[in-house]
Amino acid sequence: MARVTVEDCVEKVSNRFDLVLLAAHRARVLSSGAPLLVDRDNDKNPVVALREIADGALEPDAVAEDLVASLQKHIDTEEPEEGAPVEKADQPEFDRITEEEYIRALKASGMTTPQSLPKG
Repeated sequence: MARVTVEDCVEKVSNRFDLVLLAAHRARVLSSGAPLLVDRDNDKNPVVALREIADGALEPDAVAEDLVASLQKHIDTEEPEEGAPVEKADQPEFDRITEEEYIRALKASGMTTPQSLPKG
């Protein structure tokens, strides 16, 4: 079992900081069940990820694309169909009332001063 060194990997990924990011991401992917591209040889996932990069079994650009995609949040920008109900699950309940309506409701209930507000 040959030990992988950073010098072996720097030939594939010239920036050491990028190398750490890519190897860490690949190690997380391996721990989630992705197939190995090299023999494990009783090594842990970070070492296997570095060995995959050093052996050329893994394309660093592909790992970088996968890393960026894993950090992005997909937001659906399609308009709802005509007549379809609009979901406002992201909008909290308290945002549905205007300030004027809130003041009017307070006055109607008799709680207009801070002293008359319930303590709790």
